[in-house]
Amino acid sequence: MVMKVNLGTMELEILGMNFGCVLSALSDAKIPEKECLLPLVSKLLGYCIVAASTTVKLPQILKILKHGSVRGLSVASFELELIGYTIALAYCIHKGLPFSAYGELAFLLIQAIILIAIIYYYSPPMGSKTWMKALVYCGLAPTVLAGKIDPGLFEILYASQHAIFFCARVPQMWKNFTNKSTGELSFLTCLMNFAGSLVRVFTSIQEKTPLSVLMGSAIGIVTNGTILSQIMMYQKPVPKKEKKED
Repeated sequence: MVMKVNLGTMELEILGMNFGCVLSALSDAKIPEKECLLPLVSKLLGYCIVAASTTVKLPQILKILKHGSVRGLSVASFELELIGYTIALAYCIHKGLPFSAYGELAFLLIQAIILIAIIYYYSPPMGSKTWMKALVYCGLAPTVLAGKIDPGLFEILYASQHAIFFCARVPQMWKNFTNKSTGELSFLTCLMNFAGSLVRVFTSIQEKTPLSVLMGSAIGIVTNGTILSQIMMYQKPVPKKEKKED
């Protein structure tokens, strides 16, 4: 149920968030107890991440479209990221976790698909290998998302998605290092990815999600933090415009 109200016991539950104990404490001029406050904060942060995730990759998409270039971007990184999002979303749905604990994955997956399509468009002419990868993904992704695979294989796939996300960042980090430039990488997208990983660690602990989910967020902090630091390190200062003499 989306909203439940019980005035007798001072309960107010909206989207799985119980505001009752907080309102009760505040009405008595008391500070809400930790056991009451932390789960509510976790839920609120979880839904904030989900809401913010709807635009996380938008800055990167707009930057590519504005410049008509994918200079400095590692195609392999974005392809692996797409696979990782697919596996992670399918696993969370299969495990029946609350939407606030994984909802951002659905929006990130949609944006990742759009981003890959744009990167392919602005990359050199697509060969048969690229078309084959796209067809294989389109053929397997619906089956994985529907959970119509062996449970044992599902666990193996999810265990491997941490390595997939890590490996997805390595080519981009290496390319940044060798070029001493981050090309068309969006600072805002990387910043939101890093912040989202930080907050998701807290919400994962509060939601008592499987350890594997928590590990994924921790890996995200390290890898996204590294790329974010590279953007700040290799960012060239904008040259000042010379004033015209009268």
